[in-house]
Amino acid sequence: MRADRLLSIMLLLEMHERMTAADLARRLEVSERTILRDMEALSAAGIPVMAERGVGGGWRLIEGYRPRLTGLTAEEVQSLFFSRSPAALAELGFKEASESAWLKLWSSLGEHAREQATFVQKRILIDSSGWRDSSQALTALPKLIEALWRSRQVRFEYESALNERGERLVHPLGLVAKGSTWYLVASRDGELRSYRVSRASQVVVEADDAIRPEGFDLAKYWEESSNRFRERLPEVYATYRIDPGVMRWIRYRGWRLVEQVDEGERIRVRLRFDSDEEVVQFALAYGGDVELIEPADLREAVREAARRTVDKHSPPNSAKGAADTQGGS
Repeated sequence: MRADRLLSIMLLLEMHERMTAADLARRLEVSERTILRDMEALSAAGIPVMAERGVGGGWRLIEGYRPRLTGLTAEEVQSLFFSRSPAALAELGFKEASESAWLKLWSSLGEHAREQATFVQKRILIDSSGWRDSSQALTALPKLIEALWRSRQVRFEYESALNERGERLVHPLGLVAKGSTWYLVASRDGELRSYRVSRASQVVVEADDAIRPEGFDLAKYWEESSNRFRERLPEVYATYRIDPGVMRWIRYRGWRLVEQVDEGERIRVRLRFDSDEEVVQFALAYGGDVELIEPADLREAVREAARRTVDKHSPPNSAKGAADTQGGS
């Protein structure tokens, strides 16, 4: 509804102080033309919105103006009571403060709003953790939070995904929880980067101030960075003929099933992998229960790997014993 969108624009401008029409359009999922019409409607209604042109410009409310919007719809109340992540809040050290804030919010609601909150809590639970313990070390997290709160540069040892270790001196900009995995977003040598917190160690909060880029938006950066990462992910497709019993492992292990066709006693499946090595590993993992069909050029790689595996697991002196037997026959 347009009225809800106008209220959202006012709240966003109050929160961020200044936003471009493009940013507002992205957040509210409408066109920039729609945002411009909304700004005209707000101005006509007496809301003091101003447009500033040039670099760093955008829409803002005039200095000192604060909208007073105290009413919450039923849907807004419901969203407040299932939007938090208890695990993430605990890792940040905000578990008790969060519980206290929610109790205060609860006490401030009217009877109908409390009924809506109770309705949601009894029916929806968000659990961001996986089925298996990730065993990620988060010893660096408290120091990184300290650096963020104090706006200080931070130095740490970092181990990359390729097991390369080195020192990093960065300007911390924010923390992001992707599922149960924490990432530090920071600026280093003028470039924005993301670091997996579990790979950081020996963290030292420096005395020098951290520099925050003008207009940096953590949510916007993470969305754009995630999209770029997905686009760069390699995609290798492979077709196998498998015994039916392998299907439960495909689903359990989370391999990305693209196609499944029953062929009598066996099943033909098409799966998506990140590399040729994964294609070969999958074929070897289930032995005679799996036959690689395509890519055909990897079938020889499977055969060679299987031969090496047999050699590694053959009994000691089996090759010599076989030779002696042949010689005496």
